[in-house]
Amino acid sequence: MRVQRVLQSRRTALTDAERAILEQAIQTVVTLGPRETFVNQGQTVNVSALLLEGLMSRHVDDFEGYRQMVALQVPGDFVDLHGYPLKTLDHDVATLTVVRLALVPHAELWKIQEDHPALARKLWFLTLLDAAMHRKWVYRLGRLKAIARIAHFLCETSVRLAAVGLSDGKQFHLPLTQFDLGEICGMTSVHVNRVVRELREAGLCSLRNQQVDIHDWHGLAAAGAFEPGYLYLDEAMTKRFSISRPKDEDMLGTAT
Repeated sequence: MRVQRVLQSRRTALTDAERAILEQAIQTVVTLGPRETFVNQGQTVNVSALLLEGLMSRHVDDFEGYRQMVALQVPGDFVDLHGYPLKTLDHDVATLTVVRLALVPHAELWKIQEDHPALARKLWFLTLLDAAMHRKWVYRLGRLKAIARIAHFLCETSVRLAAVGLSDGKQFHLPLTQFDLGEICGMTSVHVNRVVRELREAGLCSLRNQQVDIHDWHGLAAAGAFEPGYLYLDEAMTKRFSISRPKDEDMLGTAT
């Protein structure tokens, strides 16, 4: 079930015993197709889903039906662990690709909370990590210009996938459309296309056929004002992806 990806390469890692407890709590594993809604806003939930394979989104729709993506979920994420204490979500959860999900009943999470408090704290860490990434997404939308938003998102995604063994830090599979990138970065797909071209022409990265190739990691990270501290990686991963914070304010300021 690849539960080993949970909290892999993080400052808080699961022990073998904790992984076994978590695997025993899984009720079933399901496969969903791409672009399917898994949880609707306001729906009562009694299970939480651990993403084993594929990509998922958490998003909010406006009154006209346009979607703002507020989180991208990668393998190893509990995509709706918030539903355990809340029982309903204030946003939708949907698949972006074909996914495999391990479903953990809230009754089992309650047992973990009661019988294995150290493991419960580590699962709590996952929700705090989600909150840290959400704050960075707000910062990215509110303070970074267009090219910096895309650069930051690509850096973040590369690091998150590297943490679970799905990126070598230079190349990774990203089965998202330019429309998806626009919903993530608050841009039109036409604007996304122009920014992706600018990043390619600058020799920083290229994105084609759902494949991202990073040609200049330090340049891309500098362009996106990216530092990985908010991802709470272990020391080795943090050193691998850290750069000095850029002083070029041209990438900051009022979003355009």
